[in-house]
Amino acid sequence: MKRILRNIIPRPLWQFARGAHDSIKRAPELPAAYLHPWRRESIHRLAGFKNIHKGRRAFIIGNGPSLKQTDLANLRNEFTFGMNRIYLLFPQLGFQTTYFAATNDLVIEQFHQDILALRMPKFLAWRSHRHFSKDLPLSAIPTFLYTSYTGPRFSPDVRGRVWEGATVTNVALQLAFHMGFEQVILIGVDHNFTSKGQANQTVVSQGDDPNHFMPNYFGQGVKWQLPDLDTSEVGYIMSREAYRKAGREILDATVGGKLTVFPKVDYNSLF
Repeated sequence: MKRILRNIIPRPLWQFARGAHDSIKRAPELPAAYLHPWRRESIHRLAGFKNIHKGRRAFIIGNGPSLKQTDLANLRNEFTFGMNRIYLLFPQLGFQTTYFAATNDLVIEQFHQDILALRMPKFLAWRSHRHFSKDLPLSAIPTFLYTSYTGPRFSPDVRGRVWEGATVTNVALQLAFHMGFEQVILIGVDHNFTSKGQANQTVVSQGDDPNHFMPNYFGQGVKWQLPDLDTSEVGYIMSREAYRKAGREILDATVGGKLTVFPKVDYNSLF
């Protein structure tokens, strides 16, 4: 029925109706998303990050197997965003990323203690606050972003609602824009998974992880969600156009990556 209605209703009207429906569904979240003490503190912090790196470049590090073919030592003195379980690489790297982001419910639920122990500024989905002790002092909480699954858009200011676009990489792109970075370079964003199945389906790993840079990334017994590559591309296109309109750019230096949304650049040529 939904598909039939979508085919017969004019596209502008369909988009308006869908947006209104999504807004109504999100309404119960709004008071806490803006008034909870942890969110008020987060909004205050995010104000301080606005345009803090204006005109600089940053690297957003995905977690694909291609990282094993990427000389990450070059990034020691660069601004970097790490995501999800990137911290497994830190002992090998000898340094940590400048910033960290995670939005996936299963990642934060299973690894929130690891994440809390990280020392760099951490940006997490607001709904994940339930996994952290209410007794945490404000100085110890992560910075919480009010993210949503619905309502596709690019947010140049992340103090308000941020659409996740089916991947934390899209959230990192909006964070980088908020911070004022002029050039953002993707690495390790392979956009290709060995594991196949329905998008967003929750599965339990049965052994070594072939989809990420380490076999124990989502090792045996870990719950994770299969990727939604199509929706992530919608978000990537929005990011590309937002950066372009602002006179900024996103480049893709992933070794052998399958993503075709952004201009490709040779990683080694950047140093």
